[in-house]
Amino acid sequence: MSAVADWPRRFGRIAFRAAVVAAYALIFAPVLLVVVTSLFPEEIVSFPPHGLSLRWYVNAWDKREFARGFVTSIKVALIATAIGVPLGTAAALALVRSNLRGKTAINSLLLGPLAMPGVVAGAALYMFYLRIENWADQDVIATLGGLVAAHVLLTIPWTVRLVTASLQGVDRAPEEAAANLGARPWTVFYRVTLPSLRAGIVAAAVFSFIASFENLEITLLLVGPGLTTLPVAMLNYLEFRMDPTLAAVATVQMLLIGALMLITDRFVKLSRVL
Repeated sequence: MSAVADWPRRFGRIAFRAAVVAAYALIFAPVLLVVVTSLFPEEIVSFPPHGLSLRWYVNAWDKREFARGFVTSIKVALIATAIGVPLGTAAALALVRSNLRGKTAINSLLLGPLAMPGVVAGAALYMFYLRIENWADQDVIATLGGLVAAHVLLTIPWTVRLVTASLQGVDRAPEEAAANLGARPWTVFYRVTLPSLRAGIVAAAVFSFIASFENLEITLLLVGPGLTTLPVAMLNYLEFRMDPTLAAVATVQMLLIGALMLITDRFVKLSRVL
């Protein structure tokens, strides 16, 4: 009798676990498909594969446009992260700790790029840069400075969101104790506040770097000859060739980003912030 009465609860647990497994399968199936495709020996993908091969990784290594795009993406992502994370951290501190009027509106404005479609943002930036070029008679489109400025707009929202979440969980008692013992405001910030925000700032830096490194929609309209990021180089390659080379490049990207996340989580627990 008890087994019959307990059946709905057991069925609920089984259904929940099945739903979790299905969700993970739905998330990781495309990733697994990309990895498997990168190992196909034939140029035209067909199932089942006739063996495995690393020829497409070698082909990607031989393509200079991928190497140049990778270097450009790393450079832009590092500079944009170095600029956007301090600005976003300062904005988060002002939103949480100050008595600014209209903080809700300011917060929505800073987080706006996360909700705006990338194509719309890229087109708006392109037209804005055209106006700057006409007014200042100075090239902005297809320059490193213009591309970095656009990617800073990607890093600030992530920083504001993650540092704000980290700030809301910080106990202010140590800061007040340090101030009562005679520490100056800068000393309190540098010695007490900043260390307590380390997890949020590191998480913001990691996600800002990833958002910049992988961005295509905004970047596509702002690059030019001699300044092409890796996602744009992959799209350009797809216009003329359809082979597993792009799957190989995407697999390397995923491995690099996964390694970055694992190393970061090893020293700073990202689960505390995310």
